[in-house]
Parts: sequence; C-alpha cells; structure tokens
Amino acid sequence: MKFKESFAGTLESGDILVRLLPSDKPGLTINLESTVAYQFGSQIKSVIKETLENLGIESAVVDVTDKGALDCTIRARVTAAAVRATGKDVWAD
Repeated sequence: MKFKESFAGTLESGDILVRLLPSDKPGLTINLESTVAYQFGSQIKSVIKETLENLGIESAVVDVTDKGALDCTIRARVTAAAVRATGKDVWAD
C-alpha cells in the first residue's frame, strides 16, 4: 500500500508520538523509545503491529516515542497516523 509520511500524538505524559514512514523493505520496522520499554516494550510493539496490519499496512518504518500511553491510546494514535498517511478514512460508513 502506498502512503506518505505522517505523524500523530504528542510528547505529553500518558501519550505517544507516532511517525509513520513508507518503506521499500517488506515488513514493519518499529523503533521504540520509551521509559517503560523494558517492562512493556513488547506489548507496545505488538499493539502497533496488530493495528497497522488490520489497516492493511504491512510495510513501513514506525518511529515511536512513548510517554506511558495505554493500549487504547496507542491504537488511536497509530490509526490516526495511518489515516493521515493513506487518506483512507477508517471511520466512515
């Protein structure tokens, strides 16, 4: 799927900043920066991967700066970045 670079989120406490970039390489490359990566890094990456795959994005570079976001916030920010990148409105009927 073709898309452009996009961002979603903030660097506020309890939020996450997601930068989504196109990639020529197959698969998702997730670069995570988080103060809780040791404890929750694999869960954060899993939520990001699952969300993008459900939206049809299987090849991308995802730069993430986490500030303690919950899974629901991660999903929302990744979805927003994907919508901005692709122009595909996942919330429309």
